[in-house]
Amino acid sequence: MPDFLHLGGLDMRQKAQIMDREGIRRALTRIAHEVIERNQGTGNLALIGIRRRGVPLAARLAERIREIEGSSVPVGTLDITLYRDDLTTLAQQPLVHRTEVPFPVTDKTIVLVDDVIYTGRTIRAALDAIMDLGRPRQIQLAALIDRGHRELPIRADYVGKNVPTSRREVVSVRLQEIDAEERVLILEKE
Repeated sequence: MPDFLHLGGLDMRQKAQIMDREGIRRALTRIAHEVIERNQGTGNLALIGIRRRGVPLAARLAERIREIEGSSVPVGTLDITLYRDDLTTLAQQPLVHRTEVPFPVTDKTIVLVDDVIYTGRTIRAALDAIMDLGRPRQIQLAALIDRGHRELPIRADYVGKNVPTSRREVVSVRLQEIDAEERVLILEKE
């Protein structure tokens, strides 16, 4: 990986690698154990990944839970594009993907899965999107990385790694399914 990347129209410099493939695997295994423990098993539990990188993380988490508990939990995909509070600043025609939640959310314990929790605005949008699907008994939040800087009173129930960052920095989660590599980087704006 080069020291400089072009990401989202900005030139970024790689500052540090904070997780590798094995670190991501260990964090997801720990989160799976915590989810099972807190919910006393997997009964009435479902996972929903936030597009983009929350989707493969939710699938991996479901697989770890199946390996540990011997039972499968349903997994869904949530697109929050139309629920974002910055929608008008994104693009003239934002790209909307499908939300695919092939199970009823009403009365379920939903574990919402995302790669990085930052300001909390993505999670707020995801909560609105889930509530449009039904009325879950409870919604919990799992994030691979918590980088701080919350703007809304939202916190993750399960965190793979807390990473204090400055606002000049970007946390880049790179997953095999999307990026053809597996690691978490801290990038700095040039």
